Amino acid sequence: MNLAQKSTENVEYMIEKIKEKLKVLNFGAIKPSHFDEEMYEELKDIYDLVMKKNHFSPNEMQALAEELGNLRKK
Repeated sequence: MNLAQKSTENVEYMIEKIKEKLKVLNFGAIKPSHFDEEMYEELKDIYDLVMKKNHFSPNEMQALAEELGNLRKK
């Protein structure tokens, strides 16, 4: 998968991987359809950060959730 290219499929892939890594319990709260390609670079930055780390503090989890919320379509 080439995440350097903006596409709906890549957005879906990154969101699903972020949810898996963060062990998001409320899966309905984060759906790929909530995001579009306009925020691709920001989403990719979050994806890269999440994939690099093995453990997240509660504060980090909260910050990531807030950032994802900020990227959602209005």
